[in-house]
Amino acid sequence: MEERIRAEISVFILNHPGNRLPGSDAPYFDEPLLGISSASDEIFTDYKRIIGPFHLTPGELLQGATSVITWIVPINRTVRESNRKENELPSREWALTRTNGENINRDLRRHLVAWLEEQGHQAVAPQYSPLWKEFGDTPVGIASSWSERHAAYAAGLGTFSLSDGFITSRGIAHRCGSVVTTLPLSPTPRTFSDHHANCLHYHDGSCGACITRCPVDAITRNGHDKYRCRELVYGTAPEKLSELYGVPQTGCGLCQTKVPCEASIPAACR
Repeated sequence: MEERIRAEISVFILNHPGNRLPGSDAPYFDEPLLGISSASDEIFTDYKRIIGPFHLTPGELLQGATSVITWIVPINRTVRESNRKENELPSREWALTRTNGENINRDLRRHLVAWLEEQGHQAVAPQYSPLWKEFGDTPVGIASSWSERHAAYAAGLGTFSLSDGFITSRGIAHRCGSVVTTLPLSPTPRTFSDHHANCLHYHDGSCGACITRCPVDAITRNGHDKYRCRELVYGTAPEKLSELYGVPQTGCGLCQTKVPCEASIPAACR
């Protein structure tokens, strides 16, 4: 069943009619990665301590939940290359990926829920649950009642970076999503030594590329200032570029491009 789900996600992303940059054959997203975690994994209870008591467990999102299906959709090289050239604001291709590409990711969440229900299983996309909430002031800064990146970590898909990004085998430049279901599945093992294992900064202190890439100094050796970052991503950048690029959200992604972890796990961390 795991391979059927992998194929369903891959076919949906790769064949989605919107998965193309306007006027180009280049897609927004490449072949997805799949990870699965058990709904009863203690890590989801740990997240209530690590993130906050407001973070939901799979069982709180869906009664009878047994599995969490998580995916990573890597951003295509053409998009990444365009953003490498920028130093202050995101490229047009990156902005289009943030809005149009994420719309594809949203479609995938809905599609997978419907597909699982057709197979006779209950399912919910946490992002669309009425229980999903965002909190602006918590001990860990801006947070929500379900974190897609933490679901990806639970599913063994990667580890966190100095910039709070998520470094997978296909790098840090991606979108991610998850669906909670009553379908029993085999969990993907977590093989990392710790939750920062794929980040060169935490590995040996040799990297700080994301620090210099951030145009608003939201990343330092001490970590990531979510508020300063958010001001750029949801304030300054769309205010300056939304009309020009024709999309409501532009993202930023400078710290996800032109860095050693852009498209893979740095060699020293493998």
